[in-house]
Amino acid sequence: MKNILVASALACALAACSSQAPEQAGDATSPAAELTSVVPTADVAESPAVMTTGKTTAGTDGKILSLEGLGNLRIGEAAPAGSSWAERGAQESDTCRTITSPDYPGVYAIVEQGKVRRITLGQRSTVKLVEGIGVGSTEADVKKWFAGFREEAHKYEPAPAKYLTAPNAESGDPALRFEIGQDGKVKLIHVGTMPVLEYVEGCS
Repeated sequence: MKNILVASALACALAACSSQAPEQAGDATSPAAELTSVVPTADVAESPAVMTTGKTTAGTDGKILSLEGLGNLRIGEAAPAGSSWAERGAQESDTCRTITSPDYPGVYAIVEQGKVRRITLGQRSTVKLVEGIGVGSTEADVKKWFAGFREEAHKYEPAPAKYLTAPNAESGDPALRFEIGQDGKVKLIHVGTMPVLEYVEGCS
């Protein structure tokens, strides 16, 4: 008799629990319902905390000069609309223009026929090539990575100052050119196409 009473009590308890489950599952105010109804919004998905977990950011790319260009400034293309690249100060020529950006101190680009023909890293620039070569690197550092570059006497400084130009510069494709100072260190780095690559005074 005792076993029958226990079994009946268990059955009743189970019936009571099962009768409450559907009501709780459908209760929009329950904690479980609140959690499952949360959907990430575009603002959450694009928050800085999420975006900074990427392996490569625009800021990182912008500090590397390549044969293609610097950041969104590309050799052979017009300066990107809406960017910080713009003409500043007096210009030497109507056909050859120089542009700079406050985002890249010490860097300027030469524009002819509406397209970027050369990008130059100057004395204040911290931009480097992917090989780690930048303004202030030694001539030995350059030759370690770029053996076979053509050597020419510098136009304004006595030796050992010189120009080091890529052997394929005449191909029509973007090429590299280094200006080495008397101290044996890189003063300027140019990437561009001929004949602009070899201009020694800005637009001339």
